[in-house]
Amino acid sequence: MKQKIAIIMGGYSSEYKISLKSGNVVYETLNSEKYDLYRIHIFKNKWVYVADNAAEFPIDKNDFSVVINNSKITFDCVFNAIHGSPGEDGSMQAYFDLLNIPHTSCDMYQAALTFNKRDCLSVLKPYGIKTAVSYYVNLGDIIDEAAIITKVGLPCFVKANKAGSSFGITKVYKKEDLKTAIAVAFKEDDEIIIEAFLDGTEVSVGVISYHGETKVLPLTEIVSNNDFFDYKAKYLGESQEITPARISEKMALKVRSNAKQVYEILKMKGFSRSEYIFKDGEPHLLEVNTIPGLTKESILPQQAVAAGISLEELFDNAIKEALK
Repeated sequence: MKQKIAIIMGGYSSEYKISLKSGNVVYETLNSEKYDLYRIHIFKNKWVYVADNAAEFPIDKNDFSVVINNSKITFDCVFNAIHGSPGEDGSMQAYFDLLNIPHTSCDMYQAALTFNKRDCLSVLKPYGIKTAVSYYVNLGDIIDEAAIITKVGLPCFVKANKAGSSFGITKVYKKEDLKTAIAVAFKEDDEIIIEAFLDGTEVSVGVISYHGETKVLPLTEIVSNNDFFDYKAKYLGESQEITPARISEKMALKVRSNAKQVYEILKMKGFSRSEYIFKDGEPHLLEVNTIPGLTKESILPQQAVAAGISLEELFDNAIKEALK
């Protein structure tokens, strides 16, 4: 009997459109002769199974089941393709753990921790993981522009603390632009991290659980056509993503070791993609993503292909790892 796989996509954040693309790629790629595949749209106003004819069937949140033609369907495993809340912040992980349903993402604590940039970087610093100098601001705080600039300098990056796909990020060059950038970030989250600008080569490092072991994928160098690796650079083709990265073997070994260390310190599972910038030859961690983009153009799938892992094998392995 084929295993029933729910592919969850959508979500509550600005990233929902990207998530729908990722989820549909997973749906189209996995072998339907091996699995019974179900696209599940998760939105604030509805959780529904979406059939190929676009018919929608409501999900029973009590046990994450669906009734189709008077037959109740439950799932053997959930493939999590939700970027942002509630799929990447620990909410869905906790829900599925309570229901004892295996899922392809990391555990609840790891998801919540990595989704919070400030907390994640703070946990990793004692292990010697280098990061940019940062300054924290919460909604309602008095904005001390002089103190911010004294600590992080100019230019700097103002970021929403819990957001992805570069939503709520502004590169600030002048003191008078700081408050506007902070307002932009507060549209995405009530916590902000302001970081010093690191002028160096940016690389993205995919790390996955593969056949029971931690595997670091080939590195990708990010060369944005814009001022930084923003939404347009990520999703509208306004960047070069070069795999393998054009860096020395010494630099590559450092960042690969660093990314694997982060994955294992945090006791990660499933997919992760970490972003680094080299400063003075040393990799500085920017953030860790636990539900990276999964479209054919996305970085982690590109890295997998460069490692000789097809998209089908990448997704199939994620399900096998979850079901162990």
